[in-house]
Amino acid sequence: MAAEPYPRNLDFSTNYNFRDVGGYAGLGGRTVRWRRLFRADSLHRIGDADAAAFTALGVRTVIDLRRPFEVARHGRVPHSDGLDYRNVVLEHVDWEQVAYPEGTVHERWLADRYLNFTEDGQKALAESLRILADPEAAPVVVHCMAGKDRTGTVCALALALLGVSDADIAADYALTEPAMASLTAHLLRTNPEVVQGNEHMFDSPAAAMLLFLADLRERHGSVEQYARDIGITDSDITSLRGHLLEN
Repeated sequence: MAAEPYPRNLDFSTNYNFRDVGGYAGLGGRTVRWRRLFRADSLHRIGDADAAAFTALGVRTVIDLRRPFEVARHGRVPHSDGLDYRNVVLEHVDWEQVAYPEGTVHERWLADRYLNFTEDGQKALAESLRILADPEAAPVVVHCMAGKDRTGTVCALALALLGVSDADIAADYALTEPAMASLTAHLLRTNPEVVQGNEHMFDSPAAAMLLFLADLRERHGSVEQYARDIGITDSDITSLRGHLLEN
């Protein structure tokens, strides 16, 4: 992993999991560019206190992976001139309806949820990757509610296509773990029923991401082949690598 010329974690007063995914070693020894791709928890919480810092990032595109009822209930990133907001809905099985019996291997349960994203959410994953492949869309922020699962899957696929190792992808995913402590504390104050009884949904062990990536390759041969299977073209992949990797 390269040295970090920028802070990876961005400190916002009401966002808890906003960070840059630059700096990782990719194809041919090239490095993922900083300040081009960010991942975050829901941006509806950005208010006046953080507006200037958010604007300073120069974000052009926000990919909001949440479902319509989530956007309606919580709101969206504030409107601003030059910001392209895309509500790219990632369809998936409701996690509350998925059993979590005693003795469940937690990492396996999470990896299976991410595999479900790659099945039911193919349209949104393809659209998200095409947006990320467009240099005119960058800098881009990808987010869902917590910035952990749907966001983590999109970022994992993008980083894998950039040639980032599974170990680094899993380590980036696991960086959400400390952020979840602050986010769950906020939710327990403001919306406790979201957390209580669902504690198994709020962590991000690296092993879950490693399992997911291994299973995706077992099913499709490679992450690149999965991307092609859902409609990503060679031109898209070339463009993604062309502007998200340092020359």
